[in-house]
Order: sequence, then structure tokens, then C-alpha cells
Amino acid sequence: MDQIRQQIEALRQQLHTHNHNYYVLSQPVISDREFDQMMAELIRLERQYPEYADPNSPSVRVGSDINKSFTQVTHRYPMLSLQNTYSEGEVADFFNRVKRSLNEDFVIVCELKYDGTSISLIYEEGRLSRAVTRGDGQKGDDVTANVRTIRNVPLLLRGEQIPSYLEVRGEILLPWSSFDELNRERAAQEEPLFANPRNAASGTLKLQDSRVVASRRLESFVYYLLGESLPADSHYENMCLAREWGLNVSAAMRRCNTLEEVFDYLRYWDRERRNLPVTTDGVVLKVDSLSQQRNLGYTSKFPRWAIAFKFNPERALTRLDSVSWQVGRTGAVTPVANLEPVLLSGTTVRRASLYNEDAIEALDLHVGDMVYVEKGGEIIPKITGVDREARFLLGDKVTFTRSCPDCATPLVRNEDEAVHYCPNSEGCPPQIKGRIEHFVTRKAMDITIGPESITLLYDKGLIHDAADLYTLRFEDLAALERWGETSARNLLESIEQSKAVPYERVLHALGIRYVGETVARRLAHAFPQIDLLLEASEEELTAVEEIGSRIAQSVTAYFANPGHQVFVNRLRNAGLQFTLNEEMLAGRTEKLKGLTIVISGTFSLHSRDEYKAMILQHGGKNSGSVSKKSDFILAGENMGPAKLEKAEKLGVKIMDEKAFLAMIAEE
Repeated sequence: MDQIRQQIEALRQQLHTHNHNYYVLSQPVISDREFDQMMAELIRLERQYPEYADPNSPSVRVGSDINKSFTQVTHRYPMLSLQNTYSEGEVADFFNRVKRSLNEDFVIVCELKYDGTSISLIYEEGRLSRAVTRGDGQKGDDVTANVRTIRNVPLLLRGEQIPSYLEVRGEILLPWSSFDELNRERAAQEEPLFANPRNAASGTLKLQDSRVVASRRLESFVYYLLGESLPADSHYENMCLAREWGLNVSAAMRRCNTLEEVFDYLRYWDRERRNLPVTTDGVVLKVDSLSQQRNLGYTSKFPRWAIAFKFNPERALTRLDSVSWQVGRTGAVTPVANLEPVLLSGTTVRRASLYNEDAIEALDLHVGDMVYVEKGGEIIPKITGVDREARFLLGDKVTFTRSCPDCATPLVRNEDEAVHYCPNSEGCPPQIKGRIEHFVTRKAMDITIGPESITLLYDKGLIHDAADLYTLRFEDLAALERWGETSARNLLESIEQSKAVPYERVLHALGIRYVGETVARRLAHAFPQIDLLLEASEEELTAVEEIGSRIAQSVTAYFANPGHQVFVNRLRNAGLQFTLNEEMLAGRTEKLKGLTIVISGTFSLHSRDEYKAMILQHGGKNSGSVSKKSDFILAGENMGPAKLEKAEKLGVKIMDEKAFLAMIAEE
């Protein structure tokens, strides 16, 4: 066993080194494939020998779906905000206040102010022990499991002069590339887009499933160290050491001796920030000497030794030429402003989203208005205002359309939503084509056909829904203009290969409203056969982790539609996968047949979703609430007090996870 432990430790050390080379130094020495093979071997060994578990193993980078609700942690050192300034004059006032207060030479360190979500990383003996959000500045949420999945957060520090206890303050960010990809995926699902990378990073960090966190490729930048035995009195020197320890410290950090040097830095980065791979919203100025920081002290809200200079958002003034309407695959109708082209943040903007009717009314838009355009998060064009003084020869007031621009069906709007929908789902061309486009996407069925080809096949009458893809004939495709035999053969091969796509991706491909990639995976594991999902009640659906009433109602409404039932059966007959893998299905029994089970609390041996899948696998039913019909509660740690009180009142049995596992293991 010593040999196995040594093998595991050697793999961990190598992977830590390769992570450091790739994510901090940007100098990888092995291929991605070699790295993945090493990681797979480590995960295999850790599963086979759980006694050698280590919370800081590189394997935690892949995340886990074990649900641990966040606990509040008190900060040893409060996380204070910085006072904001918006002009060089205010920066000069800060500089001169420091000069008067210290009455001695001082140095200002200028750093980019990364626009993410604040985090405090705690290292003990060089090992990451805890990660806590800012919260209210005094207490924050423990998000350690999620932060461990962030590749450039070192799990183990390396090098010299590392304090035994160290707090590292920083920002968790979503790079532009990851943000754009995430919003493209959400747009494809017709889910609300994140307004900017900061909101996306903050929302991601609070997800309960760290596997999803890992998939979004967050990054960190650190900007301050706290502890009783820091190596140097200079903040700048400490941050340089932090970089050597493996922490991601911005290369843009600079020491400035004069106010003019500070202004040079501000002006330079006000221009160059647009070329960065992550979002910045300003510059932080700090007095370099820690002893001088202590002498300057704090106000009730802010440190006197630091200040944040905020960049002004770039915006442009242009003319609103017209408003058009887009219809998505779920029938959602979105207004789009067509603009006189204008240069903004290095790109030419011709269109901007108007979101919904409420946004249009708030702006009081008229065709011909001169409108202010900004980029939300500096990437999504949006209209933020109207220059009313520039109004002359005013055109028509912009009002939201009352009928579908494609099929003329009157639109509907639910009371609790801001979006208008076209209810003609079966006869509205953009909805039909949109559903097919969604069906073939890479994260769904992964069929190699683009929107233009889908439109061609639809217009030629060869397809009317996604199930028709599986009845296409070679001779019909080869006869299409600019297609030929090669294109026809490639498409048919791709369609045939899609029949092996796993069940959870097929569920995603169906295009059920609110059922994205993550929800589809949860539903597939909770209901491992499509027939179980077809028969599921709203209560059974909401018993699945993170499935609320809105999603449950959408799923039950989808499968209650006779047309959708026929569609699913056509796909099933075509050979698509509508069950989980054979290994899981082979273990199905009736040990829990007729039993209704409530799950409450957090678990250590399996995730809540895994327990819910086990209940279904053995013939039982999940319930989200305790009632007379409940047979027992599968209880973990921190069971809800209301459920416990109700269970005691009704005499419902409580069972821990070990007893439950023993129960379903019995012959």
C-alpha cells in the first residue's frame, strides 16, 4: 500500500507542477492529452483507494455534485470596500492627503481593478484551507469546494518565506472568451443573458454543483496579502513573492513615485484595457509601505491608504433607424434596434438589444431618435438613453408589436414575465427552424448542419421537425443545389452517429423550455428512462435538486402535449438513446416499490441527486415535502428543522444514509 500511496503522491505533485506551468507561467511542458491521461489515472487510483483522499488533490479541479450548502464564515480581517473616484482631480486630492498625513516620502502602487467577485483565500502551512466571499465585509460564504476547481488558484504554495497563516485577497473573474461562450449557450436556450462577466462570475461561484463551476473556466487575480508575519514591509515586494509562490498576480502592477507617473498609468490603461482578456473597471492606488498604511489607518468604511479610480464607460451617440423583431425557438419575441453604424470600443455597432416592452417604454423611444449606446460589460450593445434635445422631425413612437412578425399570431405575455411569446409553436417557421437548430447543436445531438442548410431543407419540404432528419434520403439531398454526393453523405453519416448520443443530451436536444444542459443532466439521472420522466408529476420533479416549479410545470406541459409524445416516439423509433447506460439500468429492482421517500440535509457518501436516482432505480418515489404519505426520510447532516418537526408530529421514520444503503443492498 505504501507503493500505491507514493504513486498517488507522485502523480499529485506532477499535476500541481503542470498546473502551475500552464495557468501561472503560461509555459506548458506536456500536451493536454498527456495531462488528461495523468489526471484520469490519479482519479482512478483515488477512487480505488479512498483512504488516501486529500482535499487539495489536483483531482478536485473537475468538481463534484455533492451538495454542500454554503456556511457563513467570519473574516479574521474585515473585507472593506474602497472609496471610488472618477476624475484625475480626485486622485490628486487623495495623493496630497496622503502626502500631508505622512509628511515623508512614500510610493504609490498602481494596479488594475479587475471587475469580478471578491474572494479571500486562506492558506495554512502553504495549503489552501478555505475560500470565503466578501459577504457583508464581516462574514462571507464558504465556497472552498468551488474555488478549488479554478485552475489558477494554487492548492499548494511553493517557494520560500511562505507564512504559516496567510490570507490572500483577490477577484474571481470570468474571461471574455468564457463569458461570450456562456452567453451564446444561454441565448441558444433562450435563457436571460448575463449582463457582464462580473455577474456571471458571482453567479457561478454560488452554484451548488462544483462540476458546473469547473466547466465555466473561472480565473483569479490576487491583489493583497494579510498575515502576522509577511515577508516584507513593501506591498509591491510581497506581491512579487506571491507570484513566485504560484498565485496569479497581475503583471500590470507598477510603483509610482510622483503624481504624474500615476496619471500616466491611468491614461495608458484607460486606452489599453480594451485589449485585455478580462474586464477591468478602473485602477486601484495603494500606499506601498505596510507601516505607512497602518499609520494612515481607516475611516469607518474605507482605508485611508488606498483609493479606486473608476474608468468612465465608453458610449456613443447614434441614430435609431428602425426596430425589428426576432422570434426564438420557444416563441419569445425580442425587439432589436437597428442603428446608424457607430464605432464603439473598437467595433462597429449596427444593432442593439431592446430586451422587452418594459425597456422600450422606459426609454420612450421614437424612430429617428439620437440614442446613447453602451456595451453592457463592454461586450453586449444596449441603448442606455435618448438625447431628447436632439429631437426634430420625430418619427413614430416605438411600440411593442402585438402579433408575431412571421406568422401574425397574436402574442401572449405571462403575468410573471416580461417576455412576449408567439403561441403558434407548431406553425411558426422561425420557431420550428429554431428548434431544429437547437437539436443539432454540439452540446445536443452534434449533427453537422448549419442554419442555412436547415432553412433550405425546411423550405424544400424535406423536414418539418427534428425527427424528419432521421428519414432524409441520400438521393433527395444529393439533388439539392450546391450540395452533391459528398455533402449528402457527410450529413447522413453525422445523423447516424448522433444515434449514440447519451440520454441526457437527447433530453437537452428536445428543446423543453427552461431545460438546459445542466437541468437535462439532472433529470436524466433522476429519471433514468424517458417513460419515468413522461409519467413524473410536478411534485416528483420538484423533488430533484435545483428543479423548481417553473421547470417542473414546463416539463409536465411538454410531455402532456400529444404532438410532443408522437415526436419523442418517432425519435425513439429512429434509434435515439432514451435510457441511461446499461450498467445503471441493470441494477433496477423493486426494493422500494410503493415507498415515498423525502430527502433532507447534506450527505457525505453520495450526492442528493445520486440518492434520488437510487430511489427511482429501486422502484421508489421522491417527494419534496413531509406528509402522511411519506414512508421515511433519508436524512443527512443539517436536516431542515421544519421537516424534522413535521416528521416527529406525523411519526415518519428517519433513516441515515448508511442504513439506507444497507437497505437497498439487501438480497
